[in-house]
Amino acid sequence: MAAATRERALEAAVEVLGTDGVRALSHARVDQRAGLPAGSTSNWFRTRRALLAGIIDWMAELERADFTPELLEQPTLDSIAEGLCAVLLVQTGPAATRTRARYALFVELAADPELLEPLRRQRREFEQWTDRLIAAAGIPDPVPAARALMALGDGLVLHRLTVDPELDVRPAVERAVRALAATA
Repeated sequence: MAAATRERALEAAVEVLGTDGVRALSHARVDQRAGLPAGSTSNWFRTRRALLAGIIDWMAELERADFTPELLEQPTLDSIAEGLCAVLLVQTGPAATRTRARYALFVELAADPELLEPLRRQRREFEQWTDRLIAAAGIPDPVPAARALMALGDGLVLHRLTVDPELDVRPAVERAVRALAATA
């Protein structure tokens, strides 16, 4: 039961961040959004800083669970493009609130290296995973190629979240994967 309360609080906190922004985040607002008794969130996270750290860790757990490591087994250009498109559609569809919350945290915590570090560490894990995927597919210069694909993905996510929610990401992703593969 206690773990369920904590999870409800974290889900609500991500919702607050992703819909109302970092400045709207408070223990009381999280309790209200989660339908928890007043003070429940502060029982788990005594300070706002502890709440932010908890959100960051919890979001990282969720995102690791979203991984599809089987792509590493025998990646092809098509499976890389397909996988990236699938990730982008999840991030801007069912997980859009979480994506907005992550972006809000990156922007808000830019001047707080201690709280920003777990977000950066999570990003590095995804970068390393993408590096291995790109290398296994035989794309030359896998590290810069992976960074280019991730930057493209970031731009497409931002575009879908802010400008055009219906943007078809597939043409851009397929073109980028093929261009990176042709740079031998």
